[in-house]
Amino acid sequence: MTAFFGRFWIDANIAISFLREGRIQSLMITLGVAIGVAVIIFITALIQGLQTNLIDSTLGSQAHIRLVSPDEVNLIAPPVDDTLQLIQEDKRPQRLRSINNWQQITDTLDQLPLLTAVSPNVSGPGFVRRGEALESVILVGTDLERYQKIIPLSEYLISGELRVSADNVLIGSELAKNLGVEVGSKLRLDSGQDDGDSSRGNNLSSNSAVVNIAGIFELGVRELDARYVYLDLKQAQSLLNLSGGITVIDLTVEDIFEAEEIAAQVGRLTSLQAESWIKTNAQLLSGLTAQSLSSNMIVGFVAISVAFGLASVLSVSAVQRTREIGILRAMGATRQQILRIFLIQGAVFGLLGSIVGSGVSYVLVWSFNTFGPNIFTIPISINLILVTMSLATLTGITAAAIPARRAAALDPVVAIRYV
Repeated sequence: MTAFFGRFWIDANIAISFLREGRIQSLMITLGVAIGVAVIIFITALIQGLQTNLIDSTLGSQAHIRLVSPDEVNLIAPPVDDTLQLIQEDKRPQRLRSINNWQQITDTLDQLPLLTAVSPNVSGPGFVRRGEALESVILVGTDLERYQKIIPLSEYLISGELRVSADNVLIGSELAKNLGVEVGSKLRLDSGQDDGDSSRGNNLSSNSAVVNIAGIFELGVRELDARYVYLDLKQAQSLLNLSGGITVIDLTVEDIFEAEEIAAQVGRLTSLQAESWIKTNAQLLSGLTAQSLSSNMIVGFVAISVAFGLASVLSVSAVQRTREIGILRAMGATRQQILRIFLIQGAVFGLLGSIVGSGVSYVLVWSFNTFGPNIFTIPISINLILVTMSLATLTGITAAAIPARRAAALDPVVAIRYV
């Protein structure tokens, strides 16, 4: 082992002396590698930051998986014997209905390690009125303690306090703007269902309620901010005629890109219709895939360009140092030693270039985060730096392989006579 490191040290010194002799050439190729590494790190970090921003913007206002009751289907009488039955079937209208045995299902889901949060909710259409203003909304009844683990409403609250009860609701900023209300204002909620109860007075039925605005949120999605009204679970059940029932169970998972597979598993386990964010946001996923593909193509072409540059420089170096190589061979240097000398040169170019390129990439990322559009922040991780440095060094060694084999194959007598 000691002898091996001793030979390696000698070969490394020879390789570095060759690089010193051609300082300008060595400096230019090192800068070329540095630029390639800086581009790779910056583009990769930029795409990662953009994708993270898109995912956070999308999943920050929705669950990873939603469980609802299976669609109701038409009951069709079987055909009479020896007859052919032709049927033109229209899809049956879906009514608002509760999930059967949702308490037991929720308890079961709470025990699954694949899921990070479970929140049973009541969701249905309704109207909100203030004076002559009338807006259609989505009434969402929930347990805030559970729902906060799905969507952190406290982070999106822009005024008031995070509280829902029999008399307090949360509404979106766009809805508040359209109705001209603020925290403390009163609204009338109506599910639009007529239960025939006219004994309550003040033109209110069990499907209507006058509530106070406890807080106003802004999810960042205009449609949601204009339509969502969060209220107490029991109050929503009463308004939507679903006493003791829920219509949807929201779930989150650790790895969002495994949501589709986990949704299939949960659907089989609960016999409910499971839909993941991947299915409901197919265009987003296609966009993320296209971004990743374009990023990988850029990285690949830059790496190939760097590799060809290294290979060409080391090929020229092998020709320029033919006499030196011949002398080394005549002094007893083996083909393996000559091979190692050139491979070490490739590794040095890759390592030094990646170190300089990493520093340049930090400057580029800092400049973007400081002077850029401030739409999102580019993260840069130490893992990305280490992986890129390793790949750059490996690329340098690989690019040096062909000129190294050529140099090692030189005949010492012919090489010494080379002018």
